[in-house]
Amino acid sequence: MTEQIRPSGIDGLNIPTEWGYSRFRKLFTFGKGLNITKENLIEDGVPVISYGQVHSKTNTGTSINDTMIRFVSESFLKTDKQALTQKGDFIFADTSEDLDGVGNCAFIDRTCAIFAGYHSIIAHPKTKDIFPKYFAYQFLTDMWRSQIRANVMGVKVFSITQKLIRDTTVIIPDVNEQKAIADYLDAQCTKIDSVAADLEKQIDLLQKYKKSLITETVTKGLDKSVPMKNSGIEWIGEIPLDWKVSRIKYLIDPNHPYPIGDGDHGIIKADDYLDEGIPYIRVLNLTWGYGLNMDSIVYISKEMNAQIKNSELKPNDLLIAKTGATIGKTAIVPNSLPISNTTSHVGKITLPTSHDAKYFYYVLTSDIIQKQIQDISAMQSTRPELGIDGLKNMVVVVPTISEQQAISQYLDKHCAAVDEIIKAKNEQLSVINTQKMALIYEYVTGKKRVKEAAQWQSKAVN
Repeated sequence: MTEQIRPSGIDGLNIPTEWGYSRFRKLFTFGKGLNITKENLIEDGVPVISYGQVHSKTNTGTSINDTMIRFVSESFLKTDKQALTQKGDFIFADTSEDLDGVGNCAFIDRTCAIFAGYHSIIAHPKTKDIFPKYFAYQFLTDMWRSQIRANVMGVKVFSITQKLIRDTTVIIPDVNEQKAIADYLDAQCTKIDSVAADLEKQIDLLQKYKKSLITETVTKGLDKSVPMKNSGIEWIGEIPLDWKVSRIKYLIDPNHPYPIGDGDHGIIKADDYLDEGIPYIRVLNLTWGYGLNMDSIVYISKEMNAQIKNSELKPNDLLIAKTGATIGKTAIVPNSLPISNTTSHVGKITLPTSHDAKYFYYVLTSDIIQKQIQDISAMQSTRPELGIDGLKNMVVVVPTISEQQAISQYLDKHCAAVDEIIKAKNEQLSVINTQKMALIYEYVTGKKRVKEAAQWQSKAVN
């Protein structure tokens, strides 16, 4: 017999007739996280989850991984109890650096005291007549998140307000069926996550190998028989005898009007983006050692580009993310982009032809630069940021030009081989994650029903 369905209140989605739907605000009350900075974080104390942890790769959205947790002093228990969460609460990040992260939240699945931290919103169930874990799965779906994404505002950072979350529509089965769905998805997703975790471990090992290969090669060179000398920097160690150590500011192109700096500071708005024109490179186009990602590139007009001429980019310019959770991502402008531009969140370096830009791109992705960025970030109390002065004073290792070229060619070849393996495993991981999200969608929207869920009806009658 064909199941009866009805509209869900969400465009294009029908749900089982006996299911309901409601605005988010009717089911949840809202609060704000602690008004703190990174200076308030300590080694041990009361657990806290801030926006950075909500956006962390360790966050599944349906359970707390201990690596997500940071700590604050117990003194906050006396002054900021309103920022404490309870089991069944959700912590939403109130900002996101990319559209995919809009709607990210952490589900509180334990009873111990946990604070919501900075840049976060607490959603607490108003009634015991819902099973929160079911909604943790629903909040993972594009069906729910697309409602926020359609209205979110931002250019460099997307702002997620309480109102945006309040006004979303949520699907509501009977509470017993909610529990049955959550229990079923827990069991199925645990199996899927186990396979995904194994693939992620393999990918992580390959990425670490690639990074160690790059770091070793850009500090020690290709000829292991050459005489070495102390670099004078503990975390670089020995380098070939004829190499030198230099700050980036001494290597930049002296004939370029703007050889080191960043991009547009607010002239370009999201409304200025076009489908064609001058490529406008944002932080989300940078990668962890994979060059420039063109998948989500946007464009601006020649007229808008003329207004930010200083930050215009040319092939072989080096790019690095200066702010936020993804500080340190890199890219090199390819020859396929004769002219492009960028945002204030992206630092750029132009080198003279007496240096091989590709070699220094590899240096930027190596532990040489990434360690310096981590050290700078650790000293800051708010969002991590690499200022222009910090970029200028980054220390790099400088071989002869012929060695620079030989190293970049060597790394191009060997990194490409590793990247091919990583790509294949990422494709497998993508298929698995797609299957998982499809499974979640089917059950939280009633496209498929859990057999055990049907028992609630007979139990209710008896």
